[in-house]
Amino acid sequence: MAAGAAQGGSIKVGLVGCGWYGMVDLNAAFKAGGVECIGLCDVDSEHLANSASEVEKLQGSRPSTFSDYRELLDQPGLQALFIGTPPQWHALQFIAASEKGLDIYCEKPLAYDIREGRAMVDAAEKAGNIVQVGFQRRQSANFKAVREYIQAGNAGRIVQVDANIHYTANMLDATPQEPPASLDWDTWCGPGPKLPYSPNIAHKTWRLEKAYGNGHLVDWGIHLIDATRFILDAEMPAAITSVGGLYQLPGKITTPDTLTTHFEFEKCPVVWRHRLWGSAEYDRSITNGIFFFGEKETVFASENRWEIIPKGRDAEKKVMKEGGPHPGTAQVAEFLEAVRTRRQPSMQPAEAFRSTATVQLGMISYETGARVDWDARHERITNSEKANSMLMREYRAPYHHPWKG
Repeated sequence: MAAGAAQGGSIKVGLVGCGWYGMVDLNAAFKAGGVECIGLCDVDSEHLANSASEVEKLQGSRPSTFSDYRELLDQPGLQALFIGTPPQWHALQFIAASEKGLDIYCEKPLAYDIREGRAMVDAAEKAGNIVQVGFQRRQSANFKAVREYIQAGNAGRIVQVDANIHYTANMLDATPQEPPASLDWDTWCGPGPKLPYSPNIAHKTWRLEKAYGNGHLVDWGIHLIDATRFILDAEMPAAITSVGGLYQLPGKITTPDTLTTHFEFEKCPVVWRHRLWGSAEYDRSITNGIFFFGEKETVFASENRWEIIPKGRDAEKKVMKEGGPHPGTAQVAEFLEAVRTRRQPSMQPAEAFRSTATVQLGMISYETGARVDWDARHERITNSEKANSMLMREYRAPYHHPWKG
């Protein structure tokens, strides 16, 4: 039994990364019940103090606070760790927690680069700890219903899948400036490059910065690519081609504001599209979702509903809305139940690796301006040494990349 195993009573948990979504996950744990937060860690002292006060109101006792995650991992009694930091920090914190035998709930994407992801999978397999990764849309009642419907053959063979999330990005001040006094910016950047601080690449807004979030496909599109893999029981694509660019937001973000990526999965091609600018959509109801084009009919899947679109010009579509718990709360609840029972939850690191690497390969194709051919068995790009070298980025000193090759 792992050192982090629940021994009865409340599960003693800690959180590293007390910003927006880290606290979303921790609040989901309180909603699920049966937890006690004994430690919080953040490199922003204001975040840390505010989160500690919030937790104290929720459970009646104030958790210990730390600015160094390694001190949190050494806290006596800690059983499980929630990782809510930006992606450049996931690998080091995940691997250190696994080496301590702690159970882990880690936000998506699994890692910043593909070699980190492999090192994380290996660390969890060696530790044998309970791990859940935050691909919560697999808990969506709508996506589960679509999976069952399509796998029953109702739509016929799926010929193509189109997925998209279009939205207008909210830009903050991108002017380099001194970070807030409460924020240790050097540690926040971690093993990634230390860029000049600006509100546009810091808390919550790092997602469209290449050095930290790696763009909309990796940050948000990953949910729909993972949901597509889940619905189709697909592995990884054999080839990926991305085209796009910065057409509206140059100088404000460093990842494409317009992107089309063609994933060649064995079962069918999957096409991703996003646009982060422009006026209102023609039909806002389909700006975030997945179209499964079948030989018999088309199925549209989204978080709040799913639709069957039959063949025929005059055929009426059928709109369904499934009930059920909030997917984020359900994903955390499943993790906590797994900690208690010592049975692994549904979103294991190896599966999270496949979805994470898929979208990371999409960005490598975009950055190289060429198709990449992926050998999933050996986890390498076979048609470009330049692209293959991008599976791992160099860490900033004094940090060391965890992948040993």
